[in-house]
Amino acid sequence: MSDNIQTVTVLSKTTWTPNLFSFTVSRPDSFKFTAGQFVRLGVNPSQLQYYKQQAEVSGAAMEEVADEALNEDIFRAYSIVSSPFDEVLEFFSIVIPDGAFTSQLQHLQVGDELLLNTMPFGFLTLARYQKPLPKDLWLLATGTGLAPFLSMLQDLKTWEDYEHIVLAYSARSLEELAYIEKIQSLQEDFGSLVESPAKLTFIPIVTREPVEGALTERLPKLLLDGTLQERAGVALDIDSTHAMLCGNPDMVEDTKEALKTLGLVMNRRGEGNIAVENYW
Repeated sequence: MSDNIQTVTVLSKTTWTPNLFSFTVSRPDSFKFTAGQFVRLGVNPSQLQYYKQQAEVSGAAMEEVADEALNEDIFRAYSIVSSPFDEVLEFFSIVIPDGAFTSQLQHLQVGDELLLNTMPFGFLTLARYQKPLPKDLWLLATGTGLAPFLSMLQDLKTWEDYEHIVLAYSARSLEELAYIEKIQSLQEDFGSLVESPAKLTFIPIVTREPVEGALTERLPKLLLDGTLQERAGVALDIDSTHAMLCGNPDMVEDTKEALKTLGLVMNRRGEGNIAVENYW
């Protein structure tokens, strides 16, 4: 096993919907990351308690329950939900029915062991912005693309550096809008610890059912017709806006193009407005 691979233990699991769940794992003492980065997590399905319990119930040998294809380490990339300063690591996952990784990960139970590659990856971090200077931060997410933004919003430096933070979070249904209570407490839990904190505006978007207080159109349309800016009370400005996108590739591509149409530019070598992460 690589020196970068460490075993971590599942400490908790939260099921949001049949296809969305979060879980926390122990954090190795030496592990460090920057808010917005992702890591590679590994699972060996044959080692999960779920399969061992299946074997006990059926009276079958373990080998009959977990075939050879399941007895291997499968790794996938996951953005970290938790703050860089938390004592545990939290992740937000979707279940892809035929996915080799998530179809197994949905069986996680407290006490299961996973593998963590302790080398963090990714450049969807606020440190990438050198110009324009921090003022207005737009965090645009769909689904589990919310994860890196929650990490940033649990870092006091984010609250210190910006004047306005807009978090627009889009899901298909109300039940898929995970972490709502956490989002609604961020200003008090973290902003209150800073002398002149940013003002956080949270804009929920639900595209497939009417929900009171939520917008209903896709992010690109809301940006192009000005609805999102009006709801936020903040303008998009090439001289003051940092815009970060994370979620499904179609959203990221279409929203990126919408922002470019509105005059913003991609962030390259530290300069520019738009930073993106495709989340699968």
